[in-house]
Formats: sequence, structure tokens, C-alpha cells
Amino acid sequence: MVEWFLNLEGFPKFYWIIALIGSLIFIFIIITTFLGVDGADDFDDIDADTGMEFQFITFKNLIGFFTIFGWSGIACIDAGLSNSITIIISVFCGLVMMTIMAAMFHYMKKLNDSGTLNYKNAIGAIGEVYLTIGANRSKMGKVHIRVQGSLRELEALSDSLGELKSGTIIKVVEVTSNGVLIVNQTQKPIEPIKTENYEIPASTRDI
Repeated sequence: MVEWFLNLEGFPKFYWIIALIGSLIFIFIIITTFLGVDGADDFDDIDADTGMEFQFITFKNLIGFFTIFGWSGIACIDAGLSNSITIIISVFCGLVMMTIMAAMFHYMKKLNDSGTLNYKNAIGAIGEVYLTIGANRSKMGKVHIRVQGSLRELEALSDSLGELKSGTIIKVVEVTSNGVLIVNQTQKPIEPIKTENYEIPASTRDI
């Protein structure tokens, strides 16, 4: 096996090295992620402070890129394709893999966040009406508002004397027992409003 590897030409040897190293790290990351090992999310600290919900360039996604880049390149070499075509195809396959992984981890995170959402954290937050809200709680509408670091679409009512139409800037003043936001019209602040966060009791988090 070692002799076979040493006898490879430089181009295929490069792809084999990328494929093998990438596969080992990729398998390790996938196992730790799905088993929920502490610290597994630290692999994504490349752009953790960007504020973007959909993260394309992360450590996990790059490993996915190089893994598929390597194996698709090996397949092209075995098929007898030229070096230039091999590079083009392997780069394309790697980018497709990055996109798939970015979408997968994005939606996994959204599912996890939605399961632990505490609506009280929305109190005092500023948002925007998405679907018109009726006056004096006559018609439930929807608002776009950032809660627990994610932009969410939540149901809302208002005690306002007039209806709040789409695009109206609102502030959350109360949350009902069933998670409906009570909002009032306001102006968009120059500085973001900092609100107190509430922790969900451990006894109710898993219900």
C-alpha cells in the first residue's frame, strides 16, 4: 500500500492526500456534531461574529469541500480525464457539498433554536409588521422580530386604536401565556435596545 502510494504521480497523489485527510476530519466532525459532544460547535468559530444566520464559509463546510474535492478528483483521474477538467469538476463538486452542508447545519440550528425559544426574551425588542395587525386585538397579524439572536416571524396582537399595517415599526410590550406578542407602534431606535434574557427552567426545557 505504501509502495503504491509512493509510486503515484504528483497530481493524483495530491488528490489522495486531500481526500484521506479530509475524510478523517469529516467523519470526526459529523460524529461529534450528531452525538452532541461539548465543544463540537467550536469548529464553526471562523465567522461566529458575523451575525449571519446562513453561514457558508465555516470550518465544517471547508472540510466537506476538500473531502468531496479529493474523492471527485480521484474519480476523474481514474476515468482518464485531463488535469484541467479534473480540477474544474472537483472544485464544482466541492462547492456543491459546501452548499449542502451549510443548508443542513443552518436548518438543524433553526430547529434547535425553535425548541428552546422563550417568548419573554422578545419583550422590549423592536421589529416590523409583516401581516397587518387589527386594532384593539381584533385581528391577529405577524411581525418580524429578532429574538435570541435569530430573526423570527411571530404572531402578534395590538391594543392600538388603529390597525398596524405591513412595514410599521413596532415594540413588544407584553407576551401572552400562549406565546402571542402584544405590540405597539414605535419608531426605530438609533441604537439597538438591550433586553433582559430569561432562562428556560431545566424542568420544562425537555417537555
